[in-house]
Formats: sequence, structure tokens, C-alpha cells
Amino acid sequence: MKSTATQDTVLTDDQIAEVAQQLRVDSVRAAAAAGSGHPTSSMSAAELTAVLLARHLRYDFDDPGHPGNDHLILSKGHASPLLYAAYRAVGAITEDELLTGYRRLGSRLEGHPTPKLPWVDVATGSLGQGLPIGVGVALAAKRLDDLPYRTWVLCGDSELAEGSFWEAFEQAGIEGLDNLTAILDINRLGQRGPTRHGWDLDAYGRRIRAFGWHTVEIDGHDVDAVDRAMTEARTHRGEPTAIIARTRKGKGVAAVENREGHHGKPLADPEAAIRELGGVRDLHVDVSRPPAAERRELSGADPHAALPQYDRGAQVATRTAFGEALAVLGTRREDVVVLDGEVGDSTKAGLFGEQHPDRYIECYIAEQQLIATAVGLGVCGRTPYASTFAAFLTRAHDFLRMAAISRSDLNVVGSHAGVSIGQDGPSQMALEDLAMLRAIHGSTVLYPCDANQTARLTVALADRPGIGYLRTTRGDTPVVYGPDEEFPIGGSKVLRSHADDQVTLIGAGVTLHQALAAHDRLVADGIRTRVIDLYSVKPVDTQTLREAFEVTGRFVVVEDHHPEGGLADAVLESFGNGHPMPLLTRLAVHSMPGSATPEEQLHAAGIDADAIVAAARKLAAA
Repeated sequence: MKSTATQDTVLTDDQIAEVAQQLRVDSVRAAAAAGSGHPTSSMSAAELTAVLLARHLRYDFDDPGHPGNDHLILSKGHASPLLYAAYRAVGAITEDELLTGYRRLGSRLEGHPTPKLPWVDVATGSLGQGLPIGVGVALAAKRLDDLPYRTWVLCGDSELAEGSFWEAFEQAGIEGLDNLTAILDINRLGQRGPTRHGWDLDAYGRRIRAFGWHTVEIDGHDVDAVDRAMTEARTHRGEPTAIIARTRKGKGVAAVENREGHHGKPLADPEAAIRELGGVRDLHVDVSRPPAAERRELSGADPHAALPQYDRGAQVATRTAFGEALAVLGTRREDVVVLDGEVGDSTKAGLFGEQHPDRYIECYIAEQQLIATAVGLGVCGRTPYASTFAAFLTRAHDFLRMAAISRSDLNVVGSHAGVSIGQDGPSQMALEDLAMLRAIHGSTVLYPCDANQTARLTVALADRPGIGYLRTTRGDTPVVYGPDEEFPIGGSKVLRSHADDQVTLIGAGVTLHQALAAHDRLVADGIRTRVIDLYSVKPVDTQTLREAFEVTGRFVVVEDHHPEGGLADAVLESFGNGHPMPLLTRLAVHSMPGSATPEEQLHAAGIDADAIVAAARKLAAA
């Protein structure tokens, strides 16, 4: 079948139904050509997508950066054949790319969508993330930028079991995001069988309404019902809307429709399926243009506002310096937005909120939504800083992993790290965070030791691409550096050195101060030591480390972190690949800590000056 439908005249319901069939056929064809994919998950949402394209989405595919463009997020990212079929229907990609590029090496059409395609805001595929990120995108328009776009999120029913979705429902309800629509494709079947609530639309509706949403329950294959629901979503005020659509997985092909065992597989007989669906079509949909809109220029009240300065020898917590520097950064740059996990009084991110309340977003104790909102704000051109206790970032690791796939620029600040927090005990101690953040693709990981260093690095992250992580400390620590010292990312500082050094002591954060104390004792005993402040944990200063190796050949690396994946591993990665390795002693938190004072914790963990002195003496004698 060959025909053309355009929006020179409004498409009829019958024409939209034909577009839906084309989306199904193209989903089947793409998966068959690739030999893999999720066509049945795509087929259930065909009418939902066709109506959205033909009558409700406002988007200029020639100008993906248009500030008035709606945002469409495919939360059920495994249904990528549907999204790519939609892109063909609007003329954004060709039939050849759809059939020869899907899931192929080097192609833009990956198995799950990523921003390799200019019309994709974020990577999806790890279920439960699309709606939380959509909340951030919608919030940017409503609360920060006053832009007219709507955010549409196409969701699957399996991912409604994810707790992150319910964090998103609550955040959106509290914020009154009436520019956000969740389209729930309730096709009853997940990967291995029926979903938790099957086709009980009211079970979903009751729960979602409890979070302050407006809901509409429909037959997702009825074009007129879908159209009316989307119209209602666009005109409803004061609440976000969830369209809860009853659909059938594999709709239109009897061999797979509403049948288990076909998830994630091409159809066994794609040619027969295409005939059953009415054959190949070449329909075209002209999506409505976005309204005129301008994204206002973001500058700052005082681009040259001075950073806080701290006197050498003063006792200042790095978390305090972070909060004070962040508040100044907010004065310098209007694009900076800060997100809090209801601990802003402790992390000191609240100092930003006191001066810039319009750009301070409270996400409460919902760390997945905290990071998701930050990712969404980044989509909209903001520079987000998401702050909470470092230990609690483990809940949001998958969001950070996916943010890297999304090519997101996002800064994360984790406070109260390590055993040095003291009496609160191990549940509050981040002892895995350096490893977790170092493992994120393209990440930057910084661990400052004093207030002036923290202030500089806080500001430096604003212009650093990718996922940036700043680790801060609860307790006061001595100010080591002057306020004019520079701290390039990827650098380090050699604080003590001598031509006759025998051992190199390497620390960061709280352990740097322990290393300095150990150095004084060792020198008094006739053992020369070099001290390196390795504040940039990733990227690491390979040159300085190798120069220290050439002089001493012996390293003591001390870290307030578990031994796996932290500072010592960063040091060792500077060697190998044919380069000689240093003789290295790793001092880290090997045991399970309890409650004690910070000094007792450092001693019990074997990462205080006493332990460093003992380790250095042993190495020097080797």
C-alpha cells in the first residue's frame, strides 16, 4: 500500500488509524531486519503514538533546540522500534536507515534510544527513569523558564513497579506540573508474564490520583478516545495528567497479540505479520510547529562576585566551604540550579537556597528523583548541582549510570563521607562512593582537603562536561592553602618534598591532614617523606605520581574509604601497561566501623597518622 497523508488538512481518525498500522509494520520490519528487538512492546502503543504525532505534539524536527518544542520521552525504551518508526513517519529518518541501521554497529538507532539522535533528550532502557526525568524537564518550563512546551512521557506498565516512578508521581503532584502528561501503555504483559495489576486500570488510577494527579482511563486502541484524552491532558490545569490506556501487546497480529513468550523477539514470520497488518505503507505526518518562544539569556547578578576566602590555619569544614562557594556561584551564574535531598542544612547546600530560593529545588528523601530532576534540568540548559549525604547516592547509582549514557552534564556533591563522620555509625558513612563515581563513564571525581580548595573546585565543576562528583567532609579541618591557590582538575599538590625522600605519602580529604602529621614525625625520626594531596581522584595526576615513583619507589596511600576502587586504585592505574609499579601499602577501611568519635574512627580503621608512620617505617626498611 502506498499513499500519503499530510497535515495540510487535519488527519481523520481513519487516517490516524492507518498511521498506527504503519508504525506497527515498521516496528516489525526493523526488528526482523536486525534479528532482535521488541516489536510486540512497540505494537501496543501504536495508536497512542500516532494520535500524539498527528494532533498534539508540537515539534520542529529541523530545529531540535527550539525552546517551544514539546519533549517526548520514551520511558519504555525497549520499544525503540516504535520511536524510530515514528521518526520515519515524520520524515526525520529514512526507511533505509530504519531497516539497515537499527541495532547495527555505528548506527544512531541503538537498541534503546540515546541522544545520538538529536530528537532524543535522554537515554532510556533502564526502566523507571523516563517519568522521573520528565518531571525535571517539565519543572524547568513551569518554574524556571516560563516556556510553553509540554512534556509527554510514554511509559510501560512493567516499570510502574519501580519505586522511582512513585517518587516522580509525588514530586510532579506537589509541584502541580500541569504541563506534564504520562501516557501509560497498560498492555498487561511484561517480560516473563503478566504485570502486577494486569488490565486493572482503576488499580493504577487510584494510586496515581492519591499523588495529586488527574487521570483518564481509556481504550488505547480507540483513536477518538486517545485524542479526547490528550486534549483533556493539554487543557487540564493545576495537576499533571496520566492517560491510563488499556492496550494489547502485539496488537494486530494474531500469533503474538496478548500472548506470553514473545517479549524481546522479532516475529517468527514477519512477512505474514506485515500482510495481516495491511502491508507496507509510506504515510507521512506533518507534526504541528511549536509556538514562538525564546529562552531568556541566563547571566548572573554579579559575574565577578568574589569567592569566600579562608585563612591558613583556620578550622573549616569542607561542606561549609562548598555551601558558601555555591551561593557565590549562584550570584555569578543564573544557569546554576541546586537540588537538595532534604539535608541542605547539613550539606550546606541550603546556603544557596537562602540567597537564590527560586533556583533551589527540594526533592526530599527521594534520591532517585533528586538525580532524575537534575538530569531533566540539564536537558533544558541548566547547570545542576544535586546534593545529599554521600552514602545515600548509592540509591541513585543507576540514574547516574544512565545520565552518563545520556551525555548529561551534572554535578553531584556527597557530604558526610567516610568513618571520619564519627558517632553516627556505618549506615551514614559513604565508604563506596569514590569507587561508584569513578566507575561512571567520563566522570570527574574530586576530594578536597580544605576550604579554599573546596571553593575553587566547586566552581570549576560548573564548566566541566559529564558527571562531576565532589566529596565533602562533615568535620572541621585545617585550612592548608591560601585563597589564591589554583587547583586544576586532573592535578595534585606536592606539599612536602626533598631530593632524598624515601617514601611518598598520598592522601586526599581528611587523610591528607593525617599524612602531613605523619610526615613531621617521620622526618623527626630521620625518614624523609614526600606528601601528595591527590584531590583529583579522576582524572588522576599521573605525571606527579610517576615523578614521585622515580624518587622514592615506595607509596603509602591512605583513604577514608573501602580498599576497593578508591584512592589507591586510582594511583595504581597510573602505572602498569609496561611501566614499573611502586611498592605500595594501602591503608583503607577494611573492617566494619561502629560508633565512635572521629579520632577513634580513624585510629580503629588504621588510617590515622599512627598507622601511616608505621606503614612508612616498614616500607623505608624494605
